[in-house]
Amino acid sequence: MTINTIAVIGAGTMGRGIVETAAVHELNVYIFESNDDQAQDAAGRIESSIGKAIARGKIDLTDPQEALARISWCSDLRSAVGSAELVIEAVPENESLKIKVFKQLDALCRPDAILASNTSSVSVTRLGAATSRPECVVGMHFFNPVPVMRPVEIVKGLRTSEPTLEAVRRLSEQMGKQAFTVQDVPGFVVNRVLMPLINEAIFALQEGVADAGTIDSLMKLGCHHPMGPLELADFVGLDVCLSILRVLHRELGDPKFRPCPLLMRMVDAGRLGRKSGEGFYNY
Repeated sequence: MTINTIAVIGAGTMGRGIVETAAVHELNVYIFESNDDQAQDAAGRIESSIGKAIARGKIDLTDPQEALARISWCSDLRSAVGSAELVIEAVPENESLKIKVFKQLDALCRPDAILASNTSSVSVTRLGAATSRPECVVGMHFFNPVPVMRPVEIVKGLRTSEPTLEAVRRLSEQMGKQAFTVQDVPGFVVNRVLMPLINEAIFALQEGVADAGTIDSLMKLGCHHPMGPLELADFVGLDVCLSILRVLHRELGDPKFRPCPLLMRMVDAGRLGRKSGEGFYNY
């Protein structure tokens, strides 16, 4: 299958990044966002981001309108997905919500459309089982910020077909990404390795081993990480980190994935990192 038109569900941080990347790489994109304020904010951020990328010589365009003209904003789900060859779900990391969305997409999308999820931890097999087309359901786990980060984890559910995987690999490359196929296990590869690191850094902070700045500086200088684990947690979102750790802990049953109590308290307090203006650091 050759994919020329995609739809994206949700205009949050990941959704708008996927939309921008697709439009810049000459794909037609429909984006569904029911919240008008969020849609307007996302549209402005996409235009600004493309403009900055042009000014820095990062993309081969002369005017943001060249890419923006390929984006169609929709507040009606049927209108957004009706003609798409592939739909990427980018709603919050909540399994019941994602399953609800996949059931809706299964009913509204064309029969041969591929349904992809940008999930970072939810089972692609379970998402596929909620539809009548599990062979066409796949994970496309992009990384934030999507226009900059090159990898995509292509997640193979138990019943995902090889033609679906191949079509998504080709699409990822068309979007300027490097695709890596992984199996449908909790956390896939990156988050299964990354989240215990972040969690252990939070335990070290909770136990008074060192302050946040020291922990991050040591990891940057000692391990050559571009960003310390606590700063990275703020960037990802502490609520997202907690959600992924809970999935890992529940699904794998290993105590090493037990979320740090400090992380849980910070999420309870609304200190979610950059997006709330306060996490391990103030923004």
